[in-house]
Amino acid sequence: MSKKPLAQAVSLAALSVGFCAYAAAQEISPENEMVMEEVITTGTPGGAGMRKLDASFSITTLSDEEISKASPSSTADLLKSVPGLWVESSGGVSGANIDVRGFPGGSDAPFVTVSMNGLPLYPAPTLSFLENSSLFRVDETIQRVEALRGGPNPVFSNGQPGLTTNFILKEGTEETEGRFKYTLSDYDLQRTDAVMTGKVSDDVYYMVGGYVSSSPGIRDAGFDAEEGHQFTLHITKEMDNGKAGFYIRDTKDTGTWYLPNAAFLATDYTQVGPSNRKVSVPITQADGNGGSETTWETFDMGEGRGWNGNVAGAYLELDLGNGWSLTERFGLTAGNADTLGFVPNGSPVSVSSLTDQTVVTASGNELSSDTLVQQFGAWVVRKDIEATTNDISLAKEWDSFKVTAGYYTSSWEVDEWWSLGNQKYYVLGQDGELITGTADGSELTGDLACNTSVDISTCDWKYDVDAVGDARENAFYLAGEFYLGDFTFDLGVRSANRKTNYSVDHGERDGNFTTYKADEDGTAYTAAVDWAFAENMGTFFRINSGFKFADFDNYREFGDSFLAGSDLVIDIDQYELGYKLQEQDYSLFATLFYNETQGMPDCIIGSSTCTRLETEALGLELDGKVHWGDFTFGLNTTLQKPEITSGEYEGNQVMRQPEYQVRLSQNYDFTLNNIDMAVYTDVSRVGDRFNGSSNEVTLPAYTKVDLGAVAYINDITVQLAVDNLTDEDGITEGDPRDPLASNVRYILPRNIKLSFAYDF
Repeated sequence: MSKKPLAQAVSLAALSVGFCAYAAAQEISPENEMVMEEVITTGTPGGAGMRKLDASFSITTLSDEEISKASPSSTADLLKSVPGLWVESSGGVSGANIDVRGFPGGSDAPFVTVSMNGLPLYPAPTLSFLENSSLFRVDETIQRVEALRGGPNPVFSNGQPGLTTNFILKEGTEETEGRFKYTLSDYDLQRTDAVMTGKVSDDVYYMVGGYVSSSPGIRDAGFDAEEGHQFTLHITKEMDNGKAGFYIRDTKDTGTWYLPNAAFLATDYTQVGPSNRKVSVPITQADGNGGSETTWETFDMGEGRGWNGNVAGAYLELDLGNGWSLTERFGLTAGNADTLGFVPNGSPVSVSSLTDQTVVTASGNELSSDTLVQQFGAWVVRKDIEATTNDISLAKEWDSFKVTAGYYTSSWEVDEWWSLGNQKYYVLGQDGELITGTADGSELTGDLACNTSVDISTCDWKYDVDAVGDARENAFYLAGEFYLGDFTFDLGVRSANRKTNYSVDHGERDGNFTTYKADEDGTAYTAAVDWAFAENMGTFFRINSGFKFADFDNYREFGDSFLAGSDLVIDIDQYELGYKLQEQDYSLFATLFYNETQGMPDCIIGSSTCTRLETEALGLELDGKVHWGDFTFGLNTTLQKPEITSGEYEGNQVMRQPEYQVRLSQNYDFTLNNIDMAVYTDVSRVGDRFNGSSNEVTLPAYTKVDLGAVAYINDITVQLAVDNLTDEDGITEGDPRDPLASNVRYILPRNIKLSFAYDF
């Protein structure tokens, strides 16, 4: 079986579904009431509530209890619970890579929108060094999350054709309730969460909560490299004919940027440490005479990646009577999303391969000739962002028909500068120091001369950026639903216009800015039929056609193509066939999908090598659950064949995405000495992947096991969560800048969290 991993995965999924069906048949009697009242709001016209069983699209929901049991290391890590996604959360608390249903990607998350209470945090899903999940932190203020893949996505909200993940805040309650939670870990995590809900006055309710956290990181940096706090306030007003609300969230949370490292190093390694975190970085800027000059500034690589900003919003939901309803949502995001860290350049080498001199580090330590050293670049990216979003819709419903008309508008800005490259030779190893000279005081020669020469700012390439951009999108959408017996037909169309202005001075900054101006139109549509052929099951077929406008970075990367007439728009067509089964004690949601994309950028960072890809993917998502006595079994599986269909790499597999992922979960509830307890596990199997479109480097398959236990003692909850129980050294990516270098990024090593929560 180990020689046929795809067959193994299919067999495992089939056995699991079969076991679930058998268990359900053994335990569930016809007298049991069906539980099919789970309501979702994502992907519906105007955000109107709909039973999940009635939805003609693939959507996964996670409750606050399920989120707590997952004990995610980051927002992206939580999304591993959603089928159809490939999530690389190995980079730390921010900066994940997330791919959807075989869409091309491999960097950031170009087809993922993260929303809160129905509005995207930032309308553009990805900027270089910034993807949406970096702007969000999971805490006790979240009621649930809804994750919609494909479906009507291209028509509503920001027109995202891939994944929309909607985090929904808890609301106030009639009686004052709350939770206080303290979490510690085997990596010296200290985190305190709190949330409280209650009533302000008649029909006015509040929810307030947040957290404070610090740790050296799962990969120990030797100082508090991960620090954060968050505060959220949510006010709601219940009215006779609807509801109004306001929320604001303030976040400051950063953590070490974990990067690919030499494959032979331990999985808990990170280069940054107390001795090397402060770095003098060369910054190029205009000299006033049409050229550039270099100045030096000191930065703290310990800042890592993170988000320091605010998200605020307000909404109004009104029943206007006679079948009319109005929904209004407004959102504002502003803050800094910076990235600092040591990026490897090339493979490790011994000192003797570079020089026959005796070299010393910044602290004066002499290095032996066989000491391993490596080039690390001190990368600095400062990124200020702002965004406003408004979505208003008006709906009219008759007995067998409903029509919704909406207007979505958003504007967003970025003001950023980068300093990339900046390589110097450091001792390889956690807290490895910079090489600064020789033992006898002579000048460094040969390949090491770049470390100290005043005429050489970097040991290899350098690339700086100074840019500012703003964009505005206006979109009108119209959606209709028609009910005929057991059939529901729906159709939606979106007409959007985006205006973009982007000015950039890059390479060696000389004060000469290139400005790109775009005024683009696009039309997206979706159509589906849903057949509820039984009270507890149904099927649907959906087709959609969407697009992704070019974002700021695409104009810099493809400036020549754009100026020559290319629109840089990515077109996506999708087809879905779904089956839905939901009863009180078991459920199965299965979706067969096929998609085609045209025009996706494929670039090697730090080089001028960029192409535009065409791809296709055929796949199957399985999302199932069964309750069998005190046991609960879950199945989350994605089987797909993502393929490049154009250009030099036609026929190759889309980079970094596996052909199969299988995740099995088990939960056992029991009582011991009058204490309610639960033990749960997650076992994930991930298939082989390729590091790049050329398919030259294979990233091997791996299996990850997570374990947890919970005890409920009156008002106190004690939870133990063990992530990566077997300390598997699974690889998520190689070196994106040098595919043949021996650098890889591992999944996070085994770590243990223990939390104590008091509910009142």
